Amino acid sequence: MALAVSSSSSSAISASNLQHFAASFEVKAPRIVSVQLLNRPRGLSSGVDYSRKGCSVKPINVKSKRNDLIVSFSANTLGAEVEEKAETVDYDGLAKDFENASPLEIMDTALERFGNDIAIAFSGAEDVALIEYARLTGRPFRVFSLDTGRLNSETYKFFDTVEKHYGIHIEYMFPDAVEVQGLVRNKGLFSFYEDGHQECCRVRKVRPLRRALKGLRAWITGQRKDQSPGTRSEIPIVEVDPIFEGLDGGIGSLIKWNPVANFDSKYIWNFLRTMNVPVNSLHSQGYVSIGCDPCTRPILPGQHEREGRWWWEDSKAKECGLHKGNLKHLNGNGNGALHVNATPQVNDIFVSENLVNLNRIGIENLARLENRKEPWLVVVYAPWCQFCQAMEGSYVELAEKLAGNGVKVGKFRGDGEQKEFAKQELQLGSFPTVLFFPKHSSKAVKYPSEKRDVDSLMAFVNALR
Repeated sequence: MALAVSSSSSSAISASNLQHFAASFEVKAPRIVSVQLLNRPRGLSSGVDYSRKGCSVKPINVKSKRNDLIVSFSANTLGAEVEEKAETVDYDGLAKDFENASPLEIMDTALERFGNDIAIAFSGAEDVALIEYARLTGRPFRVFSLDTGRLNSETYKFFDTVEKHYGIHIEYMFPDAVEVQGLVRNKGLFSFYEDGHQECCRVRKVRPLRRALKGLRAWITGQRKDQSPGTRSEIPIVEVDPIFEGLDGGIGSLIKWNPVANFDSKYIWNFLRTMNVPVNSLHSQGYVSIGCDPCTRPILPGQHEREGRWWWEDSKAKECGLHKGNLKHLNGNGNGALHVNATPQVNDIFVSENLVNLNRIGIENLARLENRKEPWLVVVYAPWCQFCQAMEGSYVELAEKLAGNGVKVGKFRGDGEQKEFAKQELQLGSFPTVLFFPKHSSKAVKYPSEKRDVDSLMAFVNALR
């Protein structure tokens, strides 16, 4: 992806400028006077205590000299100005260290640590605050946005205003034209009013985001705890992304920064007004949380901001899939780990007409066959497992691609009372476990990699069928 780089030539905010900034801030917005910039990353815990599997990453440090270059998200190297430093970071500990930090300090640390391998996700609402904080650090920064093709005209005008105001180029990610065409031809332009917004959001937002993040090692979002009490009340300042994969691939390859997580809407709007930052004109028309035109409307007095999104659906879980890792999982122990011996009552996943839901008898029969009419790909999963949820989009997309191509795709829920059977008969070590049942062999082949994107899974299937 092409990327936005700030026009500022300074490598960091000087001490004199910072004092002047803090002094002027004290008059206009007393709550934002506590600003501290880092010349180096904050102290990190030496021990590593991950609550998620495969959370080791290698951040990169950027030297003070920076070039104002427009670079591609798909770039694999950073050139002579960037030095890679192997380092294992306890991001749970780092998140705790940042609990009382200012958004500016958090933004500065994020940009310093990841350089050209991090980008700001800009949605056209209050996320412009993130761009302003990035500008104030004096560091180069990158901005991308998802153009679903169904945004309000005011939002498109706002994008143009932001680019001119900051002298940057926002890189837009678009949905796959063939996928959009298939969705609209099969189900019409407004199917989401009848069967929910998830399918449309998956095509127009989630998959384009997945492509964008595959070229990064970290991303920055404008999530706040007060935005959605049902899904965002416990988001950390920084975390290993539990859903998406980064440049190196696999779980743990992407870091997610939420600099304004601990700050409410009032604080953000005070900051925007104080800094005279341009905002979307829809805000003055009663819109607070702004998404696609057909799925967003103004809110009434007393309504929560998320009530204006997908208003025809359950108000407890207003998420489109971009931040699916926020969704609460029953039987959590407080640090993200789950009791795998439990069978939580949660919504099923891998729901698709192209997927066969196998019960115990079905998977036993499949495993016994020595001469199958066609090969099978089966995921052994638990719907509450965050790693299973993380691969849901890829697996469903793979099932769509394999439909009618001589490979059956199925799923088997292997938690609860089925867990011992899955361990003994289905090679289950951890969720998810992906198995390929060849056409002329009784022995299933276990997928050996933690890379669960469509291309990697397809390569596995093609190598064996």
